[in-house]
Amino acid sequence: MLITINHKGKIYKADLDHPIDISIPLRAGEENVSAWYVNPVKIEPVRNGDWIGEVKQGGSVNFRNISFNPHGNGTHTECVGHISLEDYSINQSLRKFFFLAELVTILPEELQGGDRVITRDLIADALEGKKPEAIVIRTLSNPPEKINIHYSNTNPPYLDEGAALFLHENKIDHLLIDLPSVDKEVDGGKLLAHHAFWQYPHDTRLQRTITELIYVPNNVLDGSYLLNLQIASFENDASPSKPVLYRLMH
Repeated sequence: MLITINHKGKIYKADLDHPIDISIPLRAGEENVSAWYVNPVKIEPVRNGDWIGEVKQGGSVNFRNISFNPHGNGTHTECVGHISLEDYSINQSLRKFFFLAELVTILPEELQGGDRVITRDLIADALEGKKPEAIVIRTLSNPPEKINIHYSNTNPPYLDEGAALFLHENKIDHLLIDLPSVDKEVDGGKLLAHHAFWQYPHDTRLQRTITELIYVPNNVLDGSYLLNLQIASFENDASPSKPVLYRLMH
């Protein structure tokens, strides 16, 4: 299915028969990606007396409980409610689901002390003057094992405040990244990149979202895409999500 998109006076085409799913699925057990010291995902059949909700064990249907943390157990999209005193939900904040996106690959800069940081200059150089509605950041290195990493206590790379301010200044409303957070794992609760991106609390941008723990395979080329950002309808600051890319053709 080939669609034509008219966006701000420019015409693009995208083939909806060739989606690129950049989400990490929620899987039960220790092999699933995780962060923030959370327990593994649990997917277990309901038990009610002698009845069990699993056909393999003699039940009439599969009927399972699922236990997970959206921030720590897989790909998720969050709104400013993640850091705000006010109760904002992702279900109310994300009201559009298609965006023009730019996929960029960045090698974080290593600082004295061992931190690896994505800076304003690294993002500016990668975008080459483009101002998309969404940016998808793939960090190096990028092994397939990223979908299994346990990030807790590893001090993963992160954005510095200047990089988040650059996104704000260029009116990029949706940030997607293959890391557990845009901020340093242990930063004393400052969350500088979150605050800079959402401009909270003084000029809050309610429509903006951050999607973390994506995975973009190496065979997906940097460039322009149509992004379909799918969430579950959780009235919570974050929801598990399924971002899907479609290559744009002029």
